[in-house]
Amino acid sequence: MPLFAIGLNHHTAPVAIRERLAFPPASVSEALASLADGQVVSEAALVSTCNRTELYCSTDSPEAAVDWLARQRGVPLAEIAPYLYTLPEAEAVRHVFRVASGLDSMVLGEPQILGQLKEAARTADAAGTLGATLHKLFQKSFAVAKDVRSSTAIGANVVSMAAAAVRLSARIFEDMRDTRILFIGAGEMIELCATHFAGVSPRQMTVANRTRGRAEMLAARIGADVLSLDAIAEALPNYDVVIACTASPLPLIGRGMAERALKVRRRRPMVMVDLAVPRDIEAEVAKLSDVFLYSLDDLAQIVSAGLESRQSAVVEAEAIIGAQLLDFQHWLGSRHAVPTIRQLREQAEARRLAELDHAKRMLARGDDPHAVLEALSHGLTNKLLHGPTQFLNQAEGAAIAQAVDTVQRVFQLDGHGTHKAES
Repeated sequence: MPLFAIGLNHHTAPVAIRERLAFPPASVSEALASLADGQVVSEAALVSTCNRTELYCSTDSPEAAVDWLARQRGVPLAEIAPYLYTLPEAEAVRHVFRVASGLDSMVLGEPQILGQLKEAARTADAAGTLGATLHKLFQKSFAVAKDVRSSTAIGANVVSMAAAAVRLSARIFEDMRDTRILFIGAGEMIELCATHFAGVSPRQMTVANRTRGRAEMLAARIGADVLSLDAIAEALPNYDVVIACTASPLPLIGRGMAERALKVRRRRPMVMVDLAVPRDIEAEVAKLSDVFLYSLDDLAQIVSAGLESRQSAVVEAEAIIGAQLLDFQHWLGSRHAVPTIRQLREQAEARRLAELDHAKRMLARGDDPHAVLEALSHGLTNKLLHGPTQFLNQAEGAAIAQAVDTVQRVFQLDGHGTHKAES
């Protein structure tokens, strides 16, 4: 069965559509099993993240696979059809390679999708829907992603505000594991920053927010403490890094508050990152010699430089993917030939056994062994050459030259047999 990639992603569908087609992780294995039971596909794997839902499958009916996706999520097909794509074999393979390498991600070069693909392969394997073709496809895509990352700068530079905040902090503090981080706010940007900072395992993290319940939810996810906004001034000296992003119309940290904190800290440096508009930290704080204050624009410059670097690596990455695509297509082609090879061998074996049985009967009735061997060899030769000889004899007109070329290539003839005989 031919290979397809079917689905939608952040390039083709808004979040309101993507969330309707998303599969809860716990449901994927059972869904794949139902797809295989319905004999719609011979192999299948499902990737479902916040940015994409994609079904990789071998099927003779991609339309039936699309219908299955819609039915599984209880979404009318007409509502999602404008956002769906169905990529046939070569396009599907290239797409999976690009996804694994981070070229199809919302943040160019991000590595998280590779882990999600590996999980999709494990789930399909557990569900019994990971056949030889998809197993090879996933293994090849992981190898391609590794090659792209090691041979290009696709993942070498910071391309998100959150990652830039960590990078700037790491310039000041030699070991981020010894730092204490204060997050002021609990919105999406703070949540992203908190996730990135959690990755460097700081000594302490604290979330301060106007709504305590929301602060507690974020703190529970990242293993942080909770602080009220009113307590910031008193607690500020305890923190090495402050990340602020709230909707406050007025600054929450002024120059005076920062000066008092530095005095208590005995001039130990502080990193402050203000991601809010309007600002949460007074611009005057930047004039303090031991405070490193970064604004949204500062981080934007780092992200812009990183994106330019990654974009320049895309051409190299696409070249790697193109070469590996040809290799995978060659493997797929050899897989398509397997049934014919098996048929050819079975036919040859049947003819061999028939001639062998005839030779045994000749020996049993007392025929000369030398004559039996001659008859056996002639019988095998005639039967094995009957097909190609008939193919050549039945060719007519312009087809004769093509038939001759085919037989010469199949039997590895040099095309000069007639001339040799005449000489």
